[in-house]
Amino acid sequence: MQGDPVTVSATARRLTAATLSAAAITAAIAVPASAADHRANRPSVEISRVQYDSPGRDNRSIRSLNAEWVEITNNTRRSVNLDGWTLSDRDGHTYTFHHYRLDGRSTVRVHTGIGHDSRHDLYQDRRNYVWNNTSDTATLRNDHHRFIDSVSWGGHHHR
Repeated sequence: MQGDPVTVSATARRLTAATLSAAAITAAIAVPASAADHRANRPSVEISRVQYDSPGRDNRSIRSLNAEWVEITNNTRRSVNLDGWTLSDRDGHTYTFHHYRLDGRSTVRVHTGIGHDSRHDLYQDRRNYVWNNTSDTATLRNDHHRFIDSVSWGGHHHR
């Protein structure tokens, strides 16, 4: 009967080792899954692209001014009312959205120059460039002046 305690003890050790191994494998599988979930959580509305240096010469033509733009993307399924939201640069140039609703899973391009607003293109109606070619920051705030997103380029990044 002396063999029984050794067998029970060895069996208990094997079961404990198997349980710990299963827990370690489960943890190893769960960590990447949760990390992937975290990366998938993008902001509901974000600055998705910026064309701060319009192609060609900076001659302040309507065509050149409208080739400078910022894209705002709604990553949710529901539309978002952007009325009163602002898009600004570091120098304080500010564009305020008026009576605009961004559809779910869509993008609007905010051009610097003059044009006719549509569902996918808005115009600041400016005759001068807003975004500095060497370094600047585009900041999006909601109608309560709360920070939503920003994108920086050049020497001074403030993200």
